[in-house]
Amino acid sequence: MPWHNGDYPPSYKNQPKKIRDKATEIANEVLKTTGNEGEAIATGLKQARAHFGNLEKKKAKDE
Repeated sequence: MPWHNGDYPPSYKNQPKKIRDKATEIANEVLKTTGNEGEAIATGLKQARAHFGNLEKKKAKDE
């Protein structure tokens, strides 16, 4: 089941909005590929955290 418009996995509930939105976007793509909701949820959250972590590191490096 794809997630959208504020409908997201319960495990994303306490995440900051930007991470939750990115994780949902990634999870939907993984779900299309694998069809496995558990894998999509975990991968989405992990990759979203990495994405924003890398942005923060780059920003700090540039300053």
